[in-house]
Amino acid sequence: MFSRLFTKHPASVGESYLQHLTHSASFGLTMLAGAFACFIHALLPMLFERTGSGIIARLHDRMIVNRSRIKRAKGCEPAE
Repeated sequence: MFSRLFTKHPASVGESYLQHLTHSASFGLTMLAGAFACFIHALLPMLFERTGSGIIARLHDRMIVNRSRIKRAKGCEPAE
């Protein structure tokens, strides 16, 4: 039962615990980098003009667009 707490959500998105840990940590570090760039941009507007929005777009593609492609490839949902 205790191990299920660690595996239920990763399994729901088609990942093992370690895969989910790796992907989630990667997203978190990328978001921290984006946050840092946004704070620097707030102080010095001439720096990191497109960094935050670019990071958001890439993360969206990795999380939403790519996951939808994988589901379609596995036959889990119809193509748009």
